[in-house]
Amino acid sequence: MEVKKVLVSAFLLTTCLMSGQAQRRNEIQVPDLDGYTTLKCDFHMHSVFSDGLVWPTVRVDEAYRDGLDAISLTEHIEYRPHKQDVVSDHNRSFDLCREQAEKLGILLIKGSEITRAMAPGHFNAIFLSDSNPLEQKDYKDAFREAKKQGAFMFWNHPGWDSQQPDTTKWWPEHTALYQEGCMHGIEVANGHLYMPEAIQWCLDKNLTMIGTSDIHQPIQTDYDFEKGEHRTMTFVFAKERSLQGIREALDNRRTAAYFHELLIGRKDLLRPFFEKCVKIEEVSRNEQGVTLSITNVTDLVLKLKKTAHDTLLVYFRDMTLKPHTRYTVRIGFKQGIKGGDVDFEVTNFIVAPDKGLKYTISL
Repeated sequence: MEVKKVLVSAFLLTTCLMSGQAQRRNEIQVPDLDGYTTLKCDFHMHSVFSDGLVWPTVRVDEAYRDGLDAISLTEHIEYRPHKQDVVSDHNRSFDLCREQAEKLGILLIKGSEITRAMAPGHFNAIFLSDSNPLEQKDYKDAFREAKKQGAFMFWNHPGWDSQQPDTTKWWPEHTALYQEGCMHGIEVANGHLYMPEAIQWCLDKNLTMIGTSDIHQPIQTDYDFEKGEHRTMTFVFAKERSLQGIREALDNRRTAAYFHELLIGRKDLLRPFFEKCVKIEEVSRNEQGVTLSITNVTDLVLKLKKTAHDTLLVYFRDMTLKPHTRYTVRIGFKQGIKGGDVDFEVTNFIVAPDKGLKYTISL
């Protein structure tokens, strides 16, 4: 009897510890932009109600622990391998999550994945009112229904080799969807897949850049959080922390995709964002040069590399600013100059394919 009591007590203690751990939130420390709050969002994930391996509420708990503000469970419309065991309509996973999302303060967006062969391939439609009418024989009718509901639609993983084995290509079908107002964004990063071609398409066609996890299994099986890894996500620069705030920001392309150590977005957003990431102070100055204090105040890694510059200024060739770390940087003067421009590229702030953000510190 005493042994049984000990075992029951141990079980209850373990359950309590696991429950406490489940509620521990890892806040992602990144700056807000002037007039906007930076929301961490994942708009592409799955549960057992399509081809995922977890119950829908697990996605809410994972999002809370990962420091997210908003998620969308985007179950496949056309691909439901568990449908004999999990019988429901296309809204069910969203409905099951609403209470838990509200409890944890996670903004929950109704969405679904239109899942077709290439072309057009897979698209997410989020901000739906009802997912069921998207089940159509002709993919064009599915898109028309999503448009009728006012959905925000984006092309998923255009570089996925299962659908584009040789090259990442824009098809005539995509031109038609774009012209009909049925494409508002593209994933430039999906899970561990990075697609630079999509960055250029977003720039050329004025589309929103999206990054998602597209997680199917438990999140910890894809990312080693003990090593500081994080899921792929979208930073949304919103006027307010609400569903309306997210939608307004998506419609106006105020996003950046956070993928591994890369931040991918438009330079008019990444430039002020970088300025908020670092604190630069002049420590001392003499005829030989200037000493600066540069502090990375975020959870991000910042990678700097010298670009074409005034050769009379002598400074670092490249430099990595680790999270929440202060560095002392010396810039030397030659031939009696008294100042100048320290020019460099933030190589992991991607503003175009294979192009980092150029930045200048004027002395």
